[in-house]
Amino acid sequence: KSGEVEVLQQNSVMVGMVGDGINDAPALAMADIGFAIGTGTDIAIETGDVILSGGKLTGIPKAIKISRKTIATIRQNLFLAFIYNIILIPVAAGILAPFEMFPEFLRQLHPILAALAMAGSSISVVTNSLRLYNADIK
Repeated sequence: KSGEVEVLQQNSVMVGMVGDGINDAPALAMADIGFAIGTGTDIAIETGDVILSGGKLTGIPKAIKISRKTIATIRQNLFLAFIYNIILIPVAAGILAPFEMFPEFLRQLHPILAALAMAGSSISVVTNSLRLYNADIK
């Protein structure tokens, strides 16, 4: 089985392997993604990237959907954090100090306000991540 996985990978094919036994462990480890059946042997479960706890293959599409939604959420969180850093770190460093048109609290940002803004950024990232609990995955 691991030989077949290797041949497919040499042809630039992304390989997923499903297994539950000792003989499947090398192929599970070699595959790009290994799905181990939760009712299988310990070595197969340890080697697999995803454990199908119900022992049914119907969990594979659900696992793929969950992973895609997770990747999308990670990208959104990185974007939110990047926007925060690109805008507010220069403000905290005093980039607006010479400009009279901005209010005093922005021109000389108090450390407490900077800390509150950072906490707000962290809360927005965590809240965005919590949306995964309610994601429609069927």
